[in-house]
Amino acid sequence: MHTQEFFRQLDALIAERHLLLHPFYQLWSEGALTLPMLREYAKEYSLLMNLLPTCVSATHARCPDPSIRQMLLETLIEEEHGPENHPELWARFAEALGVSREELAQHRPLPQTRLAVELLRELAFRPDPAEGLAALYAYKFQIPEVAAVKIEGLRRYYGIADEQGLSFFLLHLPGSRHAERFHRTVVREALERLCTTEEQQHRALEAAREAADALNLLLDGVYQTHCVRERIVP
Repeated sequence: MHTQEFFRQLDALIAERHLLLHPFYQLWSEGALTLPMLREYAKEYSLLMNLLPTCVSATHARCPDPSIRQMLLETLIEEEHGPENHPELWARFAEALGVSREELAQHRPLPQTRLAVELLRELAFRPDPAEGLAALYAYKFQIPEVAAVKIEGLRRYYGIADEQGLSFFLLHLPGSRHAERFHRTVVREALERLCTTEEQQHRALEAAREAADALNLLLDGVYQTHCVRERIVP
């Protein structure tokens, strides 16, 4: 299919499964979650934060294009290198909610979280790097808008306004260098270069769908375990 149609379908399937449509994030934006619910969410999501750099690394290792590998390496450095790495920023957010680093390290994830992470890992390790890159795109494409909604809710309803606690989300706001370079433009260009056949395009679309569904599965677990049981629903 034409490149324009490929990206139209790709963006449409992500939009249909956008995380901001999930009832857990809807409750977040309404201020209807309790702090204990947010704490449980932070603990579950930390598993994903620790997984993502390995997904980038796996896709990097399978990519034949040197320029795309360089982009993925830069993304990996952003994700994992130095004192401001993404898992560290997430731990600071958890601390702002009242979750200690020891709690994060010792937390036993829900079955949905474990399955979601395993699905995302499997996508990253597939032989065709276009599938791993499409899975990353399905996550990264959504993050700027999600970050903006989360910040607004945290400031308005939960009293979290300091830069340290919000640093993970501030980094990913729409228009930021990180959001535009690593979450939108460059990954999109790389997908265009990798998906040169219709078969590759179809595999990439399916991988993006699987990734988007896995991300929603993680939220399903948190929502069903900590919201539905407490009869807190949108």
